[in-house]
Amino acid sequence: MSKSIFIDTTICSACRACQVACKQWHDLPAEKTTNMGNYQNPQDLSFDTYKVVRMNEEMVNNRLEWLFFPDQCRHCVDAPCLETAFNENAIYRDPATGAILYTKESKKLDADEIIASCPYNIPRKTTTGTLAKCDMCNDRIHNGLAPACVTACPTGAMTFGNREEILALAQKRLGKVKQKYPKAMLLDPEEVTVIYLVGFDPGLYADYAVASTDRGGLSRSVALRKMMGPFARIMRV
Repeated sequence: MSKSIFIDTTICSACRACQVACKQWHDLPAEKTTNMGNYQNPQDLSFDTYKVVRMNEEMVNNRLEWLFFPDQCRHCVDAPCLETAFNENAIYRDPATGAILYTKESKKLDADEIIASCPYNIPRKTTTGTLAKCDMCNDRIHNGLAPACVTACPTGAMTFGNREEILALAQKRLGKVKQKYPKAMLLDPEEVTVIYLVGFDPGLYADYAVASTDRGGLSRSVALRKMMGPFARIMRV
């Protein structure tokens, strides 16, 4: 049964415990950073940073709001990067968890093409072209554990479980949050495995909080699958 992560940004405190836990579990090196005039650090995802908490100060309805967004791979239900690769030795989906996984064989792919296919602008590459991103702590899941980021979250903003149960939880939570934030919404819930809840316009949180139509990867992949119908799984389009 596929898994999902629910991230409720309305109760995220930007403590960055998830960001640190991700680094620790994957044994990723620290990155040298500089003061950029805000609290977000590092400033973006990289080959060595799979998760970054984006922080924005925004005026919403004449009130200053801190908007936090723990950005990571969405592990799309119909993953454009997987469809673009056409190489299951390089990029594949774990049938047990639904996680989209990259291997060292990804260096044989056109890295820029894979990156451009992602509507959330997630994959990053090294100078050799090897690609990397969040793997949903797939090894932990197979050993009966939740992803490290979920385990580390002190506010309960992140929840992990079976997909149908997480979708139901997300919808229930949305109904409650709307009482305080009328414009609250779930971001692409039917199309992704990592489901976000935001209280305001998603564009205030991150450039790619929702699937970018400019990049076109997700919409293209979904459209092709609908067009091909039962042949889509065979043809991998």
